[in-house]
Amino acid sequence: MTVAFDPELVDTEDGGREQRWPLPTDEDSLLRLIRLLFDEYWNDMWFGLLIEGSALEVAAPNAPEKISMYDGYATVDFGRWHFHLCIGEHTASGPELGRIRRCGRAELYRRIGKDDAPTSWGVRLFNGRDEQMLTVMLPTPFLTNMQQLTDEPVWAHLEAWDRIRSEFLGLEPDPRDRTGKGFRHS
Repeated sequence: MTVAFDPELVDTEDGGREQRWPLPTDEDSLLRLIRLLFDEYWNDMWFGLLIEGSALEVAAPNAPEKISMYDGYATVDFGRWHFHLCIGEHTASGPELGRIRRCGRAELYRRIGKDDAPTSWGVRLFNGRDEQMLTVMLPTPFLTNMQQLTDEPVWAHLEAWDRIRSEFLGLEPDPRDRTGKGFRHS
């Protein structure tokens, strides 16, 4: 797949800027993305909900014991706890709730700092009401997997970002991703 468009550049409510690339939202693509993230990068990323007034940033305790599908829901099961995401056709609750619950929009994003260089990278899923379902904070060159600042950027941490860009958008690594100087909270 080749993408023939530039990412959307958005001024965020917190005064920052983001570039956003739409991702496919069909069940097969989203399940492949979930498997890629949680099977292969579970130890290097954080995930949860990032909404105004709340940031739930969770680290997986281990690789998932199982990722499965039932009635449109993907379940990522870590053993002691799990979560569900509606990514396919959900029929048990009727067509209207099925439409609302299902992922209606997915995006790959990167935050752009004041120096015009990327500072963080991630993936977001939104339901049929355009409410956030999940944010995955991908590994960043500026933080360890324990969220400690690195002394120098570790560009190898962009592997997940580069892989998602390639596999889901047909894009090569972007040299701009390797121009940042550090991580900053907004």
